[in-house]
Amino acid sequence: MINPERLSKIEKLVARRQGNITVILENVHDVHNVGAVLRSCDAVGLIEVYLLLTNVDNEDTVFTLGKRTSMGARKWVDVHYYQDVVACFNVVRQKYSTILAAAIDEGSTNLFANDLAGSVALLFGNESSGLSDEAIDMADGRFYIPQMGMVQSLNISVACAVTLYEAMRQRENAGLYTDNTTMTPLEKQSLLERYIQRSEDRDRRRETHLIK
Repeated sequence: MINPERLSKIEKLVARRQGNITVILENVHDVHNVGAVLRSCDAVGLIEVYLLLTNVDNEDTVFTLGKRTSMGARKWVDVHYYQDVVACFNVVRQKYSTILAAAIDEGSTNLFANDLAGSVALLFGNESSGLSDEAIDMADGRFYIPQMGMVQSLNISVACAVTLYEAMRQRENAGLYTDNTTMTPLEKQSLLERYIQRSEDRDRRRETHLIK
C-alpha cells in the first residue's frame, strides 16, 4: 500500500502532466542525450516520448538503449520505439494536432513565434546529421532556436530543453499547469493508477533487494 505522502506527490504530478505535447527523437543514439531529454520532458510535464531509430538494424541496440535510459525520469515518462518514420508519424498524428521539426532552413520560423500551448509534437534529429528529409517533409512546420554566437548549433538535449521550457512558459501563462485541460478526468485517473502501480512495483523491488 502506498503511503499518503507518496500518494500526494503522485497526485500533484498527475495534475500537472501535459497530455497534448510530446517529443520525437529521430536517430538520437547517444544514451546520455536521450537520458537528458527524458529528464527535461519529465520536468516540463510530458507523459510520453517517441524514439524513432530508422538506421538501427539490430533490435538489441534498441532494447539496450531503452534499458540504459530506463532509470530516473523513465519511470514517469513512457518511451515508444519505432523504426519506421511513417508508422511513427501515423501514431503521433492520432494524438497530436501538429508536428514541428527543429530544422534551420529558409522555411523555419523563430521558436518563440510558435504556439506551443496547443496540441503539438516536437521533432528533433541526430546529433551530427540532424533530421532526415523524410521526417522534415512529413512535419507540419519547422522552427529554429535563435542564437547570437558564431556557431549556430546546440547539443540535441540542450535544444530540446530550450524548446520545452519555452513550451512550459507558454503553458504556464495559459494556466495549463493549474487548470489542466490537456487531459480528460478519465485520462488523469488512468495515469494516476499507472503511476501508483509503478511506485508500488519500485517499492517491492527495493524490498526484495534488501531481503537478498
